[in-house]
Amino acid sequence: MTAPDWLRWHDGYDDPASSLSLRLRAVQRRVGEALDERPPGPIRVLSMCAGQGRDLIEPLLDHPRRGDVTAVLTELDERNARIAREASADLPGVTVLTADAADTTAYASVVPVHLALVCGVFGNIPDEHVQGTIRRLPGLLAEGATVIWTRHRGEPDLTPAIRRWFGEVGFAEVGFDTEDPHKFAVGTHRLTVPPQSYQSGLELFRFSGNGAEAAL
Repeated sequence: MTAPDWLRWHDGYDDPASSLSLRLRAVQRRVGEALDERPPGPIRVLSMCAGQGRDLIEPLLDHPRRGDVTAVLTELDERNARIAREASADLPGVTVLTADAADTTAYASVVPVHLALVCGVFGNIPDEHVQGTIRRLPGLLAEGATVIWTRHRGEPDLTPAIRRWFGEVGFAEVGFDTEDPHKFAVGTHRLTVPPQSYQSGLELFRFSGNGAEAAL
């Protein structure tokens, strides 16, 4: 399999009618809602496999809570990380790390977080790693935290299992967004049980996909 060019992968966002653009708008809307619902005070955020940071940076730029946000975005492709840093230049609370999103060490400076973005991850890792990541997410979260995730609904559709796995760990579903005939899904879940203790150095998953399913 030819390694994907993760910089060019973002070109799909240039078409406002594309599945990627529709998914992005759904994620950004859920990000805005999650920020709106937080009580006064600091808001800590992490974004795994953040790419160019559009999921968080764009809605944060004009959000009234922008000054309350401290965020860590992880992205392994330095080209995309550089673009994210440039885009967040007016957001001093945002740090973009060129780092492996699967290693919990990357989040040491920001956990426990109130909002976690796990977008572009679940469609690019083995199914058992999806379940394992969900089980470990409470170790990165604060009480009542929100998780926003994405996954394609191409066959075999894993989203029913993902939603069930979140429930089994102690999350309540806030929303599940999709738009036919497109096959993207955006899930939003809130932690309803006590969070777990943070552990540095855990491997959450092993990235193995090429991002192609996101364009469904």
